Amino acid sequence: MSLSTPEIENAEVLLAIGYNAPAAHPVVAAKMIKAKEKGAKIICIDPRFTETARMSEVHLQIKGGTNLAIMNGIANVILTEDLIDKQFIAEHTVGFEEWKPLIQKYSPDFVSKITGVPPEKIQSAARIFAKSRRSIIMWGMGVTQFTQGTDVIKGICAVLLMTGNFGRESTGIAPMRGQNNVQGACDMGALPNVYPGYQSVADPEIRAKFEKAWKPLQPLPAEPGLQLTRVPERVLHEKDPKKRIHAYYIFGEDPVLSDPNLEEVRECLSKIDFIVLQDIFMNKTSQYADVILPATAWSEHSGLVTATDRSIQKISKAIEPSGNVKQDWEIISLVSTALGYPMAYNNQEEIWNEMIEVSPKFAGVTYEKVERQGIVRWPCLSKDPSDTGTQILHKDGIFGLPGGKGVFKAADYEPVKEREDQEYPIALSSFHDVGHYSMRSMSGNCRTLRNLEDEPGLIEMAPENVKALDIKTGDIVRVISRRGHCYSRCVATSRIRKNTAYMTHQWWIGAVNELTVPYLDKQSKTPEYKYAAIRVEKIEDQAWAEKEVARLYEEIRMKSGIDEATRAKRSKKLPKMHSLIS
Repeated sequence: MSLSTPEIENAEVLLAIGYNAPAAHPVVAAKMIKAKEKGAKIICIDPRFTETARMSEVHLQIKGGTNLAIMNGIANVILTEDLIDKQFIAEHTVGFEEWKPLIQKYSPDFVSKITGVPPEKIQSAARIFAKSRRSIIMWGMGVTQFTQGTDVIKGICAVLLMTGNFGRESTGIAPMRGQNNVQGACDMGALPNVYPGYQSVADPEIRAKFEKAWKPLQPLPAEPGLQLTRVPERVLHEKDPKKRIHAYYIFGEDPVLSDPNLEEVRECLSKIDFIVLQDIFMNKTSQYADVILPATAWSEHSGLVTATDRSIQKISKAIEPSGNVKQDWEIISLVSTALGYPMAYNNQEEIWNEMIEVSPKFAGVTYEKVERQGIVRWPCLSKDPSDTGTQILHKDGIFGLPGGKGVFKAADYEPVKEREDQEYPIALSSFHDVGHYSMRSMSGNCRTLRNLEDEPGLIEMAPENVKALDIKTGDIVRVISRRGHCYSRCVATSRIRKNTAYMTHQWWIGAVNELTVPYLDKQSKTPEYKYAAIRVEKIEDQAWAEKEVARLYEEIRMKSGIDEATRAKRSKKLPKMHSLIS
């Protein structure tokens, strides 16, 4: 994120694509409302009529999966109507002339045929955006969870570059991270191609620096590691035994619920020789674990977290942990020591001090400075108290690239990888809804939240489709794709177009990832979670459906070790489970 969250309320134009702040980030939504009260205009690009769409001046209700086409179309209008910032392009960018030819074919009429948005609405949105000197583009999972997600972000950056909306207050890119401290995990090197501080594993000088700091048992590899989403291919399809995955350490994840094509994930986990799960609650993945390492929850430890706008802040322990649990860093240190690589830290601050010594972007983010100021945004390059961090990235149009200039990059729109047909006539997407958090590993264990909203979750459908199936709001239906099926509760809504459906993604019985496709973005390897072809079937006996959902829910909780009393009572009726070491 190139700006800070507080700057949102001083923007003149906010373009939100594939992102619904009121449901996903209420604090950000409050900033958007303040901006609107000050006169800002909101442009919403979303196939669904969301809360963000409701408060927008222009809602471009695109067909799902056409994000790149609409962004190229907006760029085309800005280009052909000469609404570009010529001085910024000349002084602060490269590649503009090479970028133009591809964009020129994305006329409003051409884009309208792809997206379903009237040409005049595309033109209106482009003019509103380009005529502002304080424009921000915000996006969420509705952009990144497509096979062209990375290309769309390049298109977003191009629109900002061509209008000069980088490097000043209340301008730039605002990627909204999907979970708390995702940004912090990336900062610390939880990515396959970089060390902490976004330093490339392929750079020999950087490797030498980390080898000196860490003193590893053998030289650090020059090749990037494997993305999480590629684990199944290395288990089920890898012919080379040296490349095949034999052991899997799962830390704070629930791939049996969160990964695409869950049938393949279950097969994958059942064929891995040894699985360790480190988490704060039992979840659906726990039934595949050979060893479970219980960790403290957020209120049971202290540390630093990074918000979506690069602001680092301290969290303090609120309660003492109970039971045989340890902090994540303690568990990792003990496992590492047992494997022959000693780790002897006393607290999180010692780990952080090591981090900032080897990571220039974070060199000045000391515990003392964070405690004194409340937050520090990286980059913060010096321990000097006067260096309070960086509010605006790419300030004054100077980019962190060779030559200090931003680069225009263009890509052609490609259709989604799976299309509807006669057997699977409905286009499915998922969305984040309030009530439960992420994959429910935490919030699903809260009785109050379960009483408010529980399984099997919801599937939103257009009234025409609901009527054609002779079902009504509240009915449990069977949802089927080429990969699997699940149950969900139907909701008829005019928020969406005919022959589309939207499911909340956090449910165990209504597990949308039973349905999703395994296709990945070429660069990020993020799955195309947001588009799959499905059909919906009516269940005549609703009393049976309600009982079946309750039975499946109890079975999942039992098999996963969540409901200990039930598991103990029925253990003789279950197939033999993996050993659970707690």
